[in-house]
Amino acid sequence: MSDHGAAREDEGRMQEIKPVGQLDATLHLPGSKSYSQRAMVVAALAEGKSHLQNVLVAEDTRYLTEALRLLGADISGTGEDLVVSGTGGNIHSPGRDIFLGNNGTALRLLTSVVCLGKGRFILTGVSRLCERPVQPLLDALAKMGINARSKTGTGCPPVLIEANGIPGGRITLVNIESSQYVSSLLISAPYAGKDVEIVLEGRTVSQPYIDLTLEVMSRFGVQVATRGENTYSITCGQRYKGRAYRVEGDVSSASYFFLAAAIVRGRCKVFNINPHSLQGDIGVLGIMEELGCAVAKGDDWVEVTGGALRKGEYIVNMGDMPDMVPTIAVLAAFRPGRTVITNVAHLRLKESNRIEALVVELNRMGIMAEEREDGLVVTGGTPHGAEIETYHDHRIAMSFAVAGLAVPGIKIKNPRCVDKSFPGFWEEMAKATGREKKA
Repeated sequence: MSDHGAAREDEGRMQEIKPVGQLDATLHLPGSKSYSQRAMVVAALAEGKSHLQNVLVAEDTRYLTEALRLLGADISGTGEDLVVSGTGGNIHSPGRDIFLGNNGTALRLLTSVVCLGKGRFILTGVSRLCERPVQPLLDALAKMGINARSKTGTGCPPVLIEANGIPGGRITLVNIESSQYVSSLLISAPYAGKDVEIVLEGRTVSQPYIDLTLEVMSRFGVQVATRGENTYSITCGQRYKGRAYRVEGDVSSASYFFLAAAIVRGRCKVFNINPHSLQGDIGVLGIMEELGCAVAKGDDWVEVTGGALRKGEYIVNMGDMPDMVPTIAVLAAFRPGRTVITNVAHLRLKESNRIEALVVELNRMGIMAEEREDGLVVTGGTPHGAEIETYHDHRIAMSFAVAGLAVPGIKIKNPRCVDKSFPGFWEEMAKATGREKKA
């Protein structure tokens, strides 16, 4: 069955969550989606072979794997271990559209990558991906003399590029709503015809993801000179070199189980998590501590134990960890007080309009929530059961599913939308709650 058919079939399904009396769980979760995708793209550009370990196996990485193969990379292996024979920057034109589902990261990263090739490239995906903006990146490429445009003229995919290499030069980005534009330019810059300088002016959201990109580039042999917090210089002629690379665990996926510990006052220990990770979502641990949870850390694990949640007003800027907003919004529903989440206006451009989705679904559970221009406000109370619409958004599904561990009657529509980033979510939920089916 096609992915589209599977999605339609799943729309009529419902996953009911049963509350747990207690939670005492130890889990080992999959590789980071952010690291996996960057490592895959860089390995595909590299000279020689790379052995990638602990790669996330999910819908997003499957689409990216197929796209990189179309562009000339040889990718073998199964599951979490991949062997990538890189292109050395010699990008092939596949002669057909490159379909990326709803993988916004892959589309933006590959928008610059395909510019390294010669000929016509079209990047596209499902209808929601074709509503997600990419114009600032296209404008930056156009300033370097590249024929890159939105095929429909909307500033969104499908992206059409008539490629003949990246000339290089100085690019200025102003008040960008996605750090992925920067990551895209950075990753492809070593293969430009001359040095590239990227200057950021005004507001930059999700800075940790840029730092994460720089780390992956460095691990594969390319250095980026930084000046202050807003200028990146890449010397042309550098090349990524194939290597062995292990992807660290996904903090975003772990956060749902930390949330579970917080709202049922239980304990959850997650292995394969770097407590000092550059993943911006690691900042969720600081929020949980401030709101009354106990956090313990080891070399490769993090443990959260729930306690009495802090009362009163709590204001938090989540611009560096926007994917954690659903997690904290659900936690806020159980907290006696008002939680104000700021600097996340760009959440309206994710897999769904996440701000609107969170407000609607929290209201559906009897929790007062309202939109703000740059975020939302949640007033905690006594949530009740509800059928949760997921909007085909994995993070909406997973965060509200966890609420069902504390509230009877929570039902999640379209539960397989979690496959985008965490296909094993429901199985891990069963393990964590002691409901795993025995063979």
